[in-house]
Amino acid sequence: MADESAKAGGILGRLPPWPRNALNNSVIAMEQAYRQRKALPLLTDSDIEALKAGQPMSWESGDGVPAPAAASSPATPTAPPPSSAPTATASVTNASLSEDVAKWVAEGRKWSKSTIAAEQARRGRKGLPALNDVEIAALLGEPVEASTAAPPPPPTAAAPQAVVASGPISADVAKWVAEGRKWSKSTIAAEQARRSRKGLPALNDAEMAALLGEPAAAAPATHVPAATPAAAAPRPAAAAASAAASVSRGGTSSTYVGTPAVGTSRAAAAGGIASIGPENSEINQQRRRLVWSAVVGFLVAWFIAFFRFFLPRTLFEPATSFKIGYPEEYGLGVDTKFQQRYRIWVDRTPDRIFVIYARCTHLGCTPDWKPSENKFKCPCHGSGYDSEGINFEGPAPRPMDRAKVEIAPDGQILVDVSRLYQWPKGQPSQFNDDGAFLRA
Repeated sequence: MADESAKAGGILGRLPPWPRNALNNSVIAMEQAYRQRKALPLLTDSDIEALKAGQPMSWESGDGVPAPAAASSPATPTAPPPSSAPTATASVTNASLSEDVAKWVAEGRKWSKSTIAAEQARRGRKGLPALNDVEIAALLGEPVEASTAAPPPPPTAAAPQAVVASGPISADVAKWVAEGRKWSKSTIAAEQARRSRKGLPALNDAEMAALLGEPAAAAPATHVPAATPAAAAPRPAAAAASAAASVSRGGTSSTYVGTPAVGTSRAAAAGGIASIGPENSEINQQRRRLVWSAVVGFLVAWFIAFFRFFLPRTLFEPATSFKIGYPEEYGLGVDTKFQQRYRIWVDRTPDRIFVIYARCTHLGCTPDWKPSENKFKCPCHGSGYDSEGINFEGPAPRPMDRAKVEIAPDGQILVDVSRLYQWPKGQPSQFNDDGAFLRA
């Protein structure tokens, strides 16, 4: 780190030496706040543009060693004599502390950075003035240099009015300034956000300086080196960056408690610069849409699965009761036209009509009707049945079952396979019971 005790230009401060990568707005604003607290020369517009572009500053040499002090801005203020520094520091500190802060300092309790951040937030909610650099340093127990806490010089005769009158200040801002109310940096940031939402032009440097109660003289010109007149004219592409840099050099608008996170630069927000984040390009928009589509699809699938749990799971099976036509439609012998649909055979003899349920009594296979052999033959294990379903060969233990049959009111044969008639081995037959057959 470069020597920080010198008060001339060409001091790196907390910046990395050259060569270095390009720096963003938050890092530059943090460096400006550090130099403000330590009474070091602030970065000029040309220095800020060089840092953002990843190029050496005008006073840097190629080997990373700062140039001599003579290369700095001729307008950079020098430090006061050492003999008068303690007295000036004490007087400025006592004059810059509010009654509440002076009371807290007198109690001897050392505040932490998180406690100061909470106090700053409370003051912002209550509309109270924020803690300045001197008050923060006093609460943290850090030494306060006289040049850091020095109040702005007293205005000369009609100097601020002349600058305000000649600057680009709108009628609304002039009205607010005339009311005499001093704005805080958080209020200005809120006004900038409101103007951005409404599509109004953002506050410029002169308007923000007037609302903050700071002298709006051509302060940026004092930091521009005389040897580089080209840097005095801002580049068109760096207009927003120059606005943020002027705000950061303004004082309290770039005050940080601790190390600021990326994208939280209040100086950049007050200058109209958007918070640092991913570029809103077309590819990033497509990625976000893809991710959100996947998330929504996942949630919809689980939503459907959740409600499907409450729906009944019904198993639809063939009807057990059905009609097979009129008795006159069947001739003598076995009719197999309902074997595939209902698993039955309609069998007609000279004196009766009955329905055989097509299921082998051995292991439940479906036998085949062999017209040439006038028998039913099971293809699984070779069980054989005659034309009336009576077993005579193979492992079948008993004849095949017969379904209940009756005449429906319309004259058709009504079959009910849920009621079966059997002839168990060694027991009386049920084939002659009512419902087991129809008279032919």
